[in-house]
Amino acid sequence: MDLTPLLTTFGIIALAELGDKTQLAAITLSCRYRGPPVFIGAMLAVLIVDGLSILAGTALADLLPLQLLKITGAAIFILFGIRTLVLKDDEKVCFKEGQSALLTSFSMVALMELGDKTQFSIIALAVKYNSPLLVFAGMSVAFALLMGVGFSIGQKLMCLLPRRYLKIITGGVFLIFGMLFLI
Repeated sequence: MDLTPLLTTFGIIALAELGDKTQLAAITLSCRYRGPPVFIGAMLAVLIVDGLSILAGTALADLLPLQLLKITGAAIFILFGIRTLVLKDDEKVCFKEGQSALLTSFSMVALMELGDKTQFSIIALAVKYNSPLLVFAGMSVAFALLMGVGFSIGQKLMCLLPRRYLKIITGGVFLIFGMLFLI
Protein backbone atom coordinates (compact mmCIF):
# COMPACT_ATOMS: atom_id res chain seq x y z
CA MET A 1 0.00 0.00 0.00
CA ASP A 2 1.36 3.40 -1.02
CA LEU A 3 1.17 5.80 1.95
CA THR A 4 2.21 8.85 -0.07
CA PRO A 5 -1.29 10.44 0.02
CA LEU A 6 -1.47 10.04 3.82
CA LEU A 7 2.03 11.37 4.50
CA THR A 8 1.78 14.22 1.99
CA THR A 9 -1.60 15.32 3.31
CA PHE A 10 -0.38 15.15 6.90
CA GLY A 11 2.71 17.24 6.10
CA ILE A 12 0.91 19.89 4.07
CA ILE A 13 -1.99 20.32 6.50
CA ALA A 14 0.28 20.32 9.58
CA LEU A 15 2.48 23.03 8.08
CA ALA A 16 -0.43 25.07 6.73
CA GLU A 17 -2.36 25.04 10.01
CA LEU A 18 0.56 25.53 12.41
CA GLY A 19 -0.17 28.87 14.08
CA ASP A 20 -3.18 29.43 11.82
CA LYS A 21 -6.36 31.04 13.11
CA THR A 22 -7.96 27.63 13.67
CA GLN A 23 -5.20 26.59 16.07
CA LEU A 24 -5.28 30.02 17.75
CA ALA A 25 -9.03 29.60 18.21
CA ALA A 26 -8.44 26.23 19.91
CA ILE A 27 -5.96 27.87 22.28
CA THR A 28 -8.32 30.75 23.06
CA LEU A 29 -11.38 28.55 23.49
CA SER A 30 -9.41 26.24 25.78
CA CYS A 31 -8.59 29.21 27.99
CA ARG A 32 -12.23 30.15 28.21
CA TYR A 33 -13.82 26.70 28.61
CA ARG A 34 -12.65 23.73 30.66
CA GLY A 35 -12.67 20.16 29.42
CA PRO A 36 -12.37 18.30 26.13
CA PRO A 37 -15.55 19.66 24.48
CA VAL A 38 -13.42 22.36 22.81
CA PHE A 39 -11.20 19.70 21.24
CA ILE A 40 -14.16 17.52 20.23
CA GLY A 41 -16.09 20.45 18.74
CA ALA A 42 -13.08 21.68 16.76
CA MET A 43 -12.28 18.19 15.47
CA LEU A 44 -15.88 17.54 14.44
CA ALA A 45 -15.89 20.81 12.52
CA VAL A 46 -12.71 20.08 10.54
CA LEU A 47 -13.67 16.45 9.95
CA ILE A 48 -17.05 17.44 8.52
CA VAL A 49 -16.04 20.53 6.53
CA ASP A 50 -12.79 19.12 5.18
CA GLY A 51 -14.21 15.59 4.84
CA LEU A 52 -16.84 16.99 2.48
CA SER A 53 -14.02 18.77 0.63
CA ILE A 54 -12.34 15.40 0.04
CA LEU A 55 -15.57 14.00 -1.37
CA ALA A 56 -15.86 17.02 -3.67
CA GLY A 57 -12.27 16.58 -4.86
CA THR A 58 -12.79 12.88 -5.51
CA ALA A 59 -15.98 13.61 -7.45
CA LEU A 60 -14.12 16.19 -9.54
CA ALA A 61 -11.46 13.58 -10.30
CA ASP A 62 -14.16 11.35 -11.77
CA LEU A 63 -15.83 14.12 -13.80
CA LEU A 64 -12.98 16.20 -15.26
CA PRO A 65 -9.79 15.30 -17.16
CA LEU A 66 -7.00 14.35 -14.77
CA GLN A 67 -4.43 16.65 -16.39
CA LEU A 68 -6.69 19.69 -16.00
CA LEU A 69 -7.29 18.84 -12.36
CA LYS A 70 -3.57 18.39 -11.67
CA ILE A 71 -2.77 21.78 -13.20
CA THR A 72 -5.59 23.40 -11.22
CA GLY A 73 -4.40 21.74 -8.00
CA ALA A 74 -0.84 22.92 -8.60
CA ALA A 75 -2.08 26.46 -9.28
CA ILE A 76 -4.04 26.44 -6.01
CA PHE A 77 -0.94 25.43 -4.04
CA ILE A 78 1.19 28.08 -5.77
CA LEU A 79 -1.38 30.82 -5.23
CA PHE A 80 -1.80 30.00 -1.55
CA GLY A 81 1.98 29.78 -1.16
CA ILE A 82 2.39 33.26 -2.64
CA ARG A 83 -0.54 34.56 -0.60
CA THR A 84 0.96 33.20 2.61
CA LEU A 85 4.35 34.76 1.91
CA VAL A 86 3.17 38.12 0.55
CA LEU A 87 -0.24 39.13 1.90
CA LYS A 88 -1.37 39.94 5.41
CA ASP A 89 -3.92 37.57 6.95
CA ASP A 90 -7.10 39.61 6.94
CA GLU A 91 -9.65 36.82 6.67
CA LYS A 92 -12.94 37.27 8.44
CA VAL A 93 -13.65 35.16 11.48
CA CYS A 94 -16.98 34.70 13.22
CA PHE A 95 -17.35 33.82 16.87
CA LYS A 96 -20.78 32.70 17.89
CA GLU A 97 -21.32 32.79 21.63
CA GLY A 98 -23.15 29.73 22.88
CA GLN A 99 -24.01 27.86 26.07
CA SER A 100 -22.02 24.81 25.09
CA ALA A 101 -18.24 24.71 24.71
CA LEU A 102 -18.66 21.95 22.14
CA LEU A 103 -21.22 23.88 20.08
CA THR A 104 -19.25 27.14 20.33
CA SER A 105 -16.03 25.41 19.31
CA PHE A 106 -17.74 23.54 16.47
CA SER A 107 -19.45 26.61 15.00
CA MET A 108 -16.39 28.84 15.27
CA VAL A 109 -13.97 26.35 13.68
CA ALA A 110 -16.44 25.27 10.97
CA LEU A 111 -16.90 28.88 9.87
CA MET A 112 -13.13 29.43 9.90
CA GLU A 113 -12.48 26.39 7.71
CA LEU A 114 -14.97 27.36 4.99
CA GLY A 115 -12.95 28.73 2.09
CA ASP A 116 -9.69 28.41 4.05
CA LYS A 117 -6.43 27.47 2.34
CA THR A 118 -6.52 24.02 3.92
CA GLN A 119 -9.96 23.32 2.48
CA PHE A 120 -8.71 24.07 -1.03
CA SER A 121 -5.49 22.14 -0.36
CA ILE A 122 -7.49 19.09 0.69
CA ILE A 123 -9.61 19.28 -2.45
CA ALA A 124 -6.44 19.47 -4.55
CA LEU A 125 -4.88 16.52 -2.67
CA ALA A 126 -8.03 14.44 -3.12
CA VAL A 127 -7.92 15.18 -6.85
CA LYS A 128 -4.20 14.47 -7.17
CA TYR A 129 -4.18 11.16 -5.32
CA ASN A 130 -7.77 9.95 -5.85
CA SER A 131 -7.38 8.19 -2.51
CA PRO A 132 -10.02 9.76 -0.26
CA LEU A 133 -9.46 7.51 2.76
CA LEU A 134 -5.71 8.14 2.95
CA VAL A 135 -6.15 11.89 2.39
CA PHE A 136 -8.84 11.93 5.10
CA ALA A 137 -6.58 9.98 7.48
CA GLY A 138 -3.63 12.31 6.89
CA MET A 139 -5.81 15.37 7.37
CA SER A 140 -7.41 13.94 10.51
CA VAL A 141 -4.09 13.11 12.17
CA ALA A 142 -2.66 16.54 11.33
CA PHE A 143 -5.66 18.38 12.74
CA ALA A 144 -5.83 16.13 15.83
CA LEU A 145 -2.18 16.87 16.55
CA LEU A 146 -2.54 20.63 16.07
CA MET A 147 -5.84 20.90 17.94
CA GLY A 148 -4.40 18.79 20.75
CA VAL A 149 -1.39 21.07 21.03
CA GLY A 150 -3.67 24.14 20.96
CA PHE A 151 -5.93 22.64 23.61
CA SER A 152 -2.93 21.78 25.81
CA ILE A 153 -1.48 25.28 25.49
CA GLY A 154 -4.83 26.81 26.42
CA GLN A 155 -5.17 24.56 29.46
CA LYS A 156 -1.59 25.34 30.58
CA LEU A 157 -2.24 29.06 30.27
CA MET A 158 -5.14 28.62 32.67
CA CYS A 159 -2.69 27.24 35.26
CA LEU A 160 0.09 29.77 34.66
CA LEU A 161 -1.78 33.06 34.42
CA PRO A 162 -4.01 34.62 37.03
CA ARG A 163 -7.65 34.25 36.01
CA ARG A 164 -8.08 38.03 35.71
CA TYR A 165 -5.28 38.34 33.13
CA LEU A 166 -6.45 35.26 31.32
CA LYS A 167 -9.93 36.76 31.08
CA ILE A 168 -8.52 40.00 29.64
CA ILE A 169 -6.35 38.15 27.10
CA THR A 170 -9.05 35.75 25.91
CA GLY A 171 -11.64 38.53 25.83
CA GLY A 172 -9.26 40.60 23.70
CA VAL A 173 -8.69 37.72 21.29
CA PHE A 174 -12.42 37.17 20.92
CA LEU A 175 -12.96 40.90 20.32
CA ILE A 176 -10.29 40.83 17.64
CA PHE A 177 -11.99 37.86 15.97
CA GLY A 178 -15.32 39.69 16.14
CA MET A 179 -13.81 42.85 14.64
CA LEU A 180 -12.21 40.89 11.85
CA PHE A 181 -15.59 39.38 11.04
CA LEU A 182 -17.20 42.79 10.83
CA ILE A 183 -14.51 44.25 8.55
